[in-house]
Amino acid sequence: MFQPVYLDHNATTPLDPAVLAAMLPWLESRFGNASSRHEYGRAARRAIDEARQQVAAAVNAHPTEVVFTSNGSEANNLLIKGVTAGSRPACLAVSAIEHPCVLKPAAQLARQGWQVLEIAVDAAGQIDRPHFEAVIAAKPRLVSLMLANNETGVIQDIPALADLARASATWFHSDAVQGLGKLPIDFRALNRAGLHAMTLSAHKAQGPQGVAALVLDKRLELQAQVAGGGQERGLRSGTENVAAIVGFGVAAELAVSRLAEQQSLSGMLKVRLEAGVVELGGQIFSADAPRLANTSFFAFADVDGETLVGKLDRAGFAVASGAACSSANPEPSHVLRAMGVDAEMARGAIRVSVGRGNTVAQIDEFIHALRATLVSLRGLAALAA
Repeated sequence: MFQPVYLDHNATTPLDPAVLAAMLPWLESRFGNASSRHEYGRAARRAIDEARQQVAAAVNAHPTEVVFTSNGSEANNLLIKGVTAGSRPACLAVSAIEHPCVLKPAAQLARQGWQVLEIAVDAAGQIDRPHFEAVIAAKPRLVSLMLANNETGVIQDIPALADLARASATWFHSDAVQGLGKLPIDFRALNRAGLHAMTLSAHKAQGPQGVAALVLDKRLELQAQVAGGGQERGLRSGTENVAAIVGFGVAAELAVSRLAEQQSLSGMLKVRLEAGVVELGGQIFSADAPRLANTSFFAFADVDGETLVGKLDRAGFAVASGAACSSANPEPSHVLRAMGVDAEMARGAIRVSVGRGNTVAQIDEFIHALRATLVSLRGLAALAA
């Protein structure tokens, strides 16, 4: 079977063998429902409790602050809709570069009468401080700002921003999905600074797909969005996915233990990659901003990103485009548009995100394939002209 070199770790990561080994018994012989009173159920409950402790320890939170969900989108929806449910419509704020699972629930609330303030970013993709301060002055009920952007990799100064918001008695949430395993995360310190909730996801850190967590200051009251048996402190009813939760716990532990090593390797690969991209005439977005060590987002003038991604895939390299596409209407990255990048350049963006298992040789081979692909595409364009 043809297997391209995988350079799309911000989308999802391969399951670590140690995580799979921990999950397998819960997919085979250990099948109890954690709400059952017999030994099968009690064993499942103990496994969930242990995983909750592991996830909490990975981000310096208390286990009682960890609420498991099925994915990061559900966790973000639970937070945004749970904070606002039952309240008279007021004001909430999100940044212009959030993931759709933050922007779309905010848009739903706007249709229900809420005022949604969009926080601007500068040309590097960092929060515009004066605009943020102006938004905070409006005293929004909730602010949601991501820790690290999934496209550009830009890291926001969440402690400083949360501290600015604290005076307005605003609830502050951060989608930290891209941070686990790539950045040190200390929920206790962030909580002291003024952060009240953050979202994590297992599959971004070599854990299984289908499980995530909302880490939640217990002073923040949420209305459950899934009613039923009252699991997860009544905030997320439904029979727990024990195998996935167990895998999340092990993945979180491994992510912390490998963090320094992975940051060093990813940073070295990114420097090599971006040197090659610049040599080929590419524009690297947010090059001067603090970014995740593993993430590069770039484009080449007059080269379509979707076409480039497809040709690189056939050449043996799996990367991502920066466009949110439908078959009829490819749209440029909303992140780049918020940064002021023109639509044509934004439409050409591709993202390379490295991870565990990637090598210098793979990056060198990628640059070689990228060079050949650009020559081919530009040659076709010249013929068409």
